[in-house]
Amino acid sequence: MRILLIEDDVSLAETLAEALIDQRYVVDVVTDGEAGWNQTQMLDYDLLLLDVMLPELDGVSLCHRLRSHNYTMPVLMLTARDTVSDKITGLDAGADDYVVKPVDLQELFARIRALLRRGHVASTPILTWGNLRLNPSTYEVSYGQELLHLTPKEYGLLELLLRNGRRVMSRSVIIEHVWSLESPPEEHAVKVHIRSLRQKLKAAGASGDLIETVHGIGYRLKQLE
Repeated sequence: MRILLIEDDVSLAETLAEALIDQRYVVDVVTDGEAGWNQTQMLDYDLLLLDVMLPELDGVSLCHRLRSHNYTMPVLMLTARDTVSDKITGLDAGADDYVVKPVDLQELFARIRALLRRGHVASTPILTWGNLRLNPSTYEVSYGQELLHLTPKEYGLLELLLRNGRRVMSRSVIIEHVWSLESPPEEHAVKVHIRSLRQKLKAAGASGDLIETVHGIGYRLKQLE
């Protein structure tokens, strides 16, 4: 799942982005409201984490603009001001929830999970493909009774494949969904991660070709028998 973090405090943005990446999210970071607006027009995001006090365009105005243009992704606002009037202003502009700085990370993660559960991304709580199971709420992946220990990129890759089943995912599409815009890899890196993911699946009892290579195009899951 992809999150856009719009925060002008660079140190805080780096801390939050690192924590969210550890939670298996793909995170893009911008530092002003206009850049945030431009970013939402280029990519589809599952959630926006939006500071209220921003240069160029403040968070409340950005949220209002998004809603007036029919953007429906959840918006979680960050603010240093814990007053009822500030919360009402943000919620009236279209925000879904509020977190007050200094941010408690566990509370932030819980609020993000709750917002994502409300949206379309939670229509299938547990993703399955035969004996393979991925739980987006707990980040647990198993094959049969065997728990798989995946890196964040391996997890993101597998979640993307499970959400698309037999649809072929090209390497460029995989990079767009699994890597942040600040650190896109060469396409060869996708091949390396796919190989590692196959090895872990095979060690857990899956067939070696559970993830199929469609030569010249990309990857997909093998047809279930």
